[in-house]
Amino acid sequence: MAPIPTPPAEPEDDLQAYVGLPVEEAERRARERGWSTVRSLAPGTVITMEYLHGRLNFEVKDGAVHRSWKG
Repeated sequence: MAPIPTPPAEPEDDLQAYVGLPVEEAERRARERGWSTVRSLAPGTVITMEYLHGRLNFEVKDGAVHRSWKG
């Protein structure tokens, strides 16, 4: 059986530091800090629960980040 690959390390980041930032600034900072995928979502957006390594999600209300989480 083939070995299970080890995913690359995710950025060391304080996800709560994005809360309250304007979405454009939060997305820019996340990419600068090494997140491979940054996704901004409206409140209540239906998404799958699959975990994607290296992805940072933002819930955006009124142009600012209201919540952030990995995956």
